[in-house]
Amino acid sequence: MSQTLSSSTKTEGTSMQLETIYYDNKIVKQFSYATLFWGVIGMLAGLWAALSLAFPDVNLGLPATTFGRMRPVHTNAVIFAFVGNAIFAGVYYSMQRLLKVRMTDVLSKIHFWGWQLTILFGAITLWMGYTQGKEYAELEWPLDIAVVILWVVFGANMLIAMLNRRVSHLYVAIWFYVGTWVAVAMLYIVNAMSMPYSFLESYSWYAGVQDALVQWWYGHNAVAFFLTTPFLGLMYYFVPKAANRPVYSYRWSIIHFWALIFLYIWAGPHHLLYTALPEWAQSLGTVFSVMLIAPSWGGMLNGLLTLRGAWDKVRESAILKFFVVALTCYGMATFEGPMLSIKFVNAISHYTDWTVAHVHIGALGWNGFLAFGMLYWLLPRIFNTKLYSNKLANTHFWLGTLGIVLYAIPLYWAAFTQASMWKKFTAEGTLQYQFYETLNVAQNAYVLRSIGGLIYLIGVFLMVYNIYKTVKSGKLIEGEKAEVAPLPKNVKKGKAKGEHWHGWIERRPVQMTVLALIAVGIGGLVEMVPTFLVKSNVPTISSVEPYTPLELHGRNIYIREGCYTCHSQMIRPFRDEEARYGEFSKAGEFIYDFPFQWGSKRTGPDLARIGKKYPDSWHYNHMYDPKMMVSNSIMPKYPWLFTNSIDLGKTGPMIKAMTKLGVPYSEGYHKEANADVEAQAKLIQASLAKDDIEVRTTDEIVALIAYLQRLGTDIKKENVN
Repeated sequence: MSQTLSSSTKTEGTSMQLETIYYDNKIVKQFSYATLFWGVIGMLAGLWAALSLAFPDVNLGLPATTFGRMRPVHTNAVIFAFVGNAIFAGVYYSMQRLLKVRMTDVLSKIHFWGWQLTILFGAITLWMGYTQGKEYAELEWPLDIAVVILWVVFGANMLIAMLNRRVSHLYVAIWFYVGTWVAVAMLYIVNAMSMPYSFLESYSWYAGVQDALVQWWYGHNAVAFFLTTPFLGLMYYFVPKAANRPVYSYRWSIIHFWALIFLYIWAGPHHLLYTALPEWAQSLGTVFSVMLIAPSWGGMLNGLLTLRGAWDKVRESAILKFFVVALTCYGMATFEGPMLSIKFVNAISHYTDWTVAHVHIGALGWNGFLAFGMLYWLLPRIFNTKLYSNKLANTHFWLGTLGIVLYAIPLYWAAFTQASMWKKFTAEGTLQYQFYETLNVAQNAYVLRSIGGLIYLIGVFLMVYNIYKTVKSGKLIEGEKAEVAPLPKNVKKGKAKGEHWHGWIERRPVQMTVLALIAVGIGGLVEMVPTFLVKSNVPTISSVEPYTPLELHGRNIYIREGCYTCHSQMIRPFRDEEARYGEFSKAGEFIYDFPFQWGSKRTGPDLARIGKKYPDSWHYNHMYDPKMMVSNSIMPKYPWLFTNSIDLGKTGPMIKAMTKLGVPYSEGYHKEANADVEAQAKLIQASLAKDDIEVRTTDEIVALIAYLQRLGTDIKKENVN
């Protein structure tokens, strides 16, 4: 079917010829189905991860089912699969109607099938342990390339539609789509830069402090520009449609958009308060995070006030209920986020379950509920039918709301309990609680969190059934017919007399894209360039040396198993942390850490100074059965480490990659590195033999012990000297 057909029909009283177009609803259907499918998969993975903390035996002793591997699968499936497909479904539906143009069929198909295959291979490789070890950016380099290519396809499809549009200006929803596209492209490419050493393995291009800054510049703004701005665009389209009301304030939307995309990009460093990041960068992140309250709440209020005159419908309409709670959760999360960036609050919240609760208010409430409301509204229309059961949709709403409450409140309680117990000292000046004691008090919270997640997921299953029955009762309008007037040729030129200044931008998609890129690019440049170019930002420590080849193998295993999801390697300058873990961390300690491993949640103790604290046999037994060493541990067993062998064929490529990244190994060392692997492994083998433990020098557990025993020892040598 051709995209555009001439029509001889003329508008009444005019000579303007209408054009007949056919909107592509098939691509909307496909992305909608994918949203539901991956939503179930991602939430099942999340439920499994939650259960593995509440009931550690759920891990089953298998590599793929441990928390460390399941959590990245969960986060990537929810962010890029569930939320991503929801974004694309909403964008492809709304843009065609806002611009009066059909999307490019070939690009749409490439985008859809390419995205699903990338998600599938991403989940498989993460379960296999192939990860870059950075939160929300775990996918390895071939998949990163695929994501970038598909993102370009998506952007090209949008740009072609905007250039071929049949309306004079770009509606506010499209501004947010454009801002999302340019920001995510910039963030993803910069953060994903890496040095491959095998087909599915690589090292981050950045190390230590620089890597932490780039990662959380990306990580925070992945939340900003993948979980927030595109959903604000969807909100500006679907909430007025569902309420049959115009947007409350067009002027607010202008301020909301430009202020939000400019301010958001600066806020990443608030994830790194009290760390080894330079103080000026931390302060910058705090200031801009607090400023974000204004545009964020402006957008929330603009959405809620759009419902003025339609509140009577909210009582009956499940769709509007979902939208109201979604906007409320957005407001809660965007108030809480800036509060968490204030240092004295962050000192309590960071590394506790508070962050987990905060994130899920946004993910379950804002993203989940807005996506559910959108699909309930959208799918019956493209199938030319009515929703099968509004009663089931309302039941889904109440189950989802209860699930969110049961998920978040116990974690807030656990977080306050953890933080207060961590900081508690006895009258004699010693720590009152061991770390495992502070974790045990959270166990009931983890059980309730799992119940909340289960209830939320049951609601999703109800939705799947409701949607199934809905589409069965109708028939897809694959090419939805619309007759529209062509866009006059001179409408895109100049600024019309009496026109608002923003009208000029709204009529020029290329210029708007460039301006959006400038707005989001400024903050990144200001924060990162000084950190990379000014040497004093990362002072060197003479005793810090590169990892040995065996330690490098062990570090790769540590990252593969997702140990960073439970353990931090960053001691903050607090009395309780120094008493529990040792001297606070310095920026110069991490110059050879590709990638950094500072972590964002302590389900286990910090490991920055674990080296030489325990004998080799302790680490061996701890990995074999954690309860042997800590009776109340919720850490899984890792039996495969005792049978798997390190791949000595990768030693050379690993050393060569590190050398290219600036690690000062001697010239040609990659050819001799395996000899050093064998020599260091024999020392550990001999140490274990003293405790009647037999190992092979190539066992993965030997390499992991080597890495763990190295952590924090360089700074100890500096103190001795």
